[in-house]
Amino acid sequence: MKKIAFSFKNVSFSHSNGKEALKNINISASAVESIAIIGSSGSGKTSFLNLIATSLRPSTGSITVFNVDPWAISKGQLQRLRSQIGLVHQAAPIPPRQRVITAVLAGRLGQWPLWKSLLSLIYPVDIAGPQLCLQKLDLADRLFDRCDRLSGGQLQRVGVARVLYQKPHLLLADEPVSAMDPVLSDLTIQCLLEDARTRDACFVASLHAVDIALRWFPRIIGLRDGEVFFDLPASEVSESLLQQLYAAERGILPKQGIANLQ
Repeated sequence: MKKIAFSFKNVSFSHSNGKEALKNINISASAVESIAIIGSSGSGKTSFLNLIATSLRPSTGSITVFNVDPWAISKGQLQRLRSQIGLVHQAAPIPPRQRVITAVLAGRLGQWPLWKSLLSLIYPVDIAGPQLCLQKLDLADRLFDRCDRLSGGQLQRVGVARVLYQKPHLLLADEPVSAMDPVLSDLTIQCLLEDARTRDACFVASLHAVDIALRWFPRIIGLRDGEVFFDLPASEVSESLLQQLYAAERGILPKQGIANLQ
C-alpha cells in the first residue's frame, strides 16, 4: 500500500474577507508522487499549497498530512510536522542583508535545537551542505554574498536551495521559477524532482508555465475558479482542456498555447 502524503476531503477555504478561494476539493497524493498544479491567476493554486503546508486551515472539510490531522494535534506535534514540510515561495522571504549561506541554513531551523539555530545566525554551522545545494543550482559562487546583491532569479534559487537543504518529506513550490530563464527553469525543476525522487518525497508545484508542467510532471491538476477542473496524467492533458482551463483569462489559446503559455 502506498503511503499517503496528503489528502483533502470536501475541503473549501475562504479568505478573511469572505472570498471563497477553494471549493469542495477532494484530492490525495502518495508519498512518491510529483504533481504540477496549473490554472489562471486567482484559481486557488497558492491557497491549495498553503493548506497542504498547514499555513492555512480549511474553512470546511478536512485535511490530513501523513495521515495526521494537523488541527487535531498539539502545538509541539504541529511544529514537528511542519519541519517535515518544505515550501518554496515565489518571492523567498529572505532578509536583504542576510548572507546566502545563512539563508540556506535556515532550512534546518525547525529541525535543530534552539542553541544550534541561534548559532547558525551568527556563524555558519555547516558550509559543505549549503554549498552542495547551491552547486546543484549553479549558484555555489554566491555562497557568502549578501542576498540584496542577487537578482530575482538568483534569490528564487536560494529559496530552492534552502528547501533542498531542509530535506523535507513533503516538498511544495509556489511558482518557483517565475523569475528564471528557460534553461535555469528546467535545471531548477529537475533538481527539485531528483531530490524528491531520491528521498521518496512527494513534490507538488504550482506553475504558470504549462510547457514546464507537461514536460516534467507525470500528474497535472488543473484548478479553475477554486475547483478541480481536471486531474490527469500529463499525456492526457489536451490543448482543448487547456483552452477551457484558461478561457476566462485568455479568451482562447493560440495554436502554440501549450508551449507559450507563461
